[in-house]
Amino acid sequence: MKLSVKSDYAVRAVLALARRHSSDTSTRVETIAAEYGIPPNYLVQILIELKTGGLVRSQRGKTGGYRLVRPPAEISFGEVLRCVHGPLFDSPAFSDPTCPPELRQCWNRLRDAVEGEAASINFQQLIEAGSEKDRMFYI
Repeated sequence: MKLSVKSDYAVRAVLALARRHSSDTSTRVETIAAEYGIPPNYLVQILIELKTGGLVRSQRGKTGGYRLVRPPAEISFGEVLRCVHGPLFDSPAFSDPTCPPELRQCWNRLRDAVEGEAASINFQQLIEAGSEKDRMFYI
């Protein structure tokens, strides 16, 4: 399983919006791009896909930008990846009638594990993990 740079940029963008969710304001593309090292033109395309997927909404105008549609705790890592990447795990064996059943069962277990783990991580958890790191003291 290999995910694209687009997948990485999409979760970075959602993390950026999740960190600002409580401020109840929109975040400009340029701000996210600069903070997270994402090319602005590419980020716009990704945000449009996230908007089509129902994860973000846009606001036009001087105070325009993007916001999450739901709270960070209600958006999973897997949901974002599927929005821009499609299925997280796929194998030709799923549609190959000659694939031995024991191998197909193994592929299904692997797919279920990947999907389950991605669904178990939400963006509130990621925010909190980042906050814990910021509070650590080194002696």
